[in-house]
Amino acid sequence: MLFHSSVRKELARSFGATLVVLITIVMTMTLVRTLSQATRGNVNPQEVMMVMGYTVVGYLAPLLALSLFIAIVGVLSRMWRDSEMVIWFSAGRGLSSLIKPLFGFAWPVLLVITTLALVGWPWANEQAQGLRERYGNRGDLERVAPGQFQESASGTRVFFLDKDSPDHRTGRNVFIATLDRVRETITSASRGEVVTEGGSQYLMLSEGQRMERPLNSQGMRLSEFKQLGSRIGDNTAIVGADLPVKARPTSDLLADPNAEHLGELAWRAGLALAALNLVVIAVAVSSVNPRATRSGNLLFALFAFVVYFNLLNLGQSWITSGRFGFGGFMLALHGGIFAVGMLWLAKQHNNWALPRWRKARRAAGAEA
Repeated sequence: MLFHSSVRKELARSFGATLVVLITIVMTMTLVRTLSQATRGNVNPQEVMMVMGYTVVGYLAPLLALSLFIAIVGVLSRMWRDSEMVIWFSAGRGLSSLIKPLFGFAWPVLLVITTLALVGWPWANEQAQGLRERYGNRGDLERVAPGQFQESASGTRVFFLDKDSPDHRTGRNVFIATLDRVRETITSASRGEVVTEGGSQYLMLSEGQRMERPLNSQGMRLSEFKQLGSRIGDNTAIVGADLPVKARPTSDLLADPNAEHLGELAWRAGLALAALNLVVIAVAVSSVNPRATRSGNLLFALFAFVVYFNLLNLGQSWITSGRFGFGGFMLALHGGIFAVGMLWLAKQHNNWALPRWRKARRAAGAEA
């Protein structure tokens, strides 16, 4: 049908433009946050773009759902303002008959949203987590930047040295501050060299001083040395050994359906169901008064999406804490919103009004 084809073309243009704008905004915010993490030493500065890309892929499902919702509301609202709906209704078609062409356009997007929510979201989080862990578990000497104080992986040491060799195996002007449960130690040396023995790395210091101060007593011990070996850590941490629940595959969550896993499953499956419900809601709320403001429906669409998305997050925490069951929450939230959306659509389709309002209108017409 020509009308269906024109609606789908306009929806495609509006959906694409909205998605580009939202992705640009999210990428800008993600870049600022990732750069902030890189300055704090949580992310490798050379992997900022990779971490940002994985983060955007993880949040692509809600961005697609929001773009689809805004596109449908915007296109149908324009049709109401330009009186194109009058032509549609004069042909004997109601508002509910728009569901078919809209879902004809939306079903590939809904399929992509479902795939991203169930597969893309955990994969992106796993990759980003792996990058952060690999960078966090690097050797202590690898953390050191020339002319900067850097903390060790365990958080008990602070290093400073000037690297003066291409392979970073030797350095000069070495400073190491160590704080443990019983004493504080400060070591300085004019030169240091990295030596590997038995899978561990040692920093062999030359021509330096060592100061020790017990934490539970008074006094201080100062000594000089010509050569001293200091262990600088080994990389025994296993990357990905303990993944957070948001980075675990959906199949793993289904295999072990505890409260935390069910909460994450409710969030992932809820994204797909929310996108479906938002299409129905978009048709119901698209009718506007041509004399009203042009942005009223779009503001309501943003508000409705924010509320729905926050309910998904609240439901995840409620299921995780055991306050609600998985099936009960999914039926109450998504089933309830679907029922409200269908009732709203039926009201708009049949032009229903409350009896009290009808009597008031008749009385006002009789007085006039």
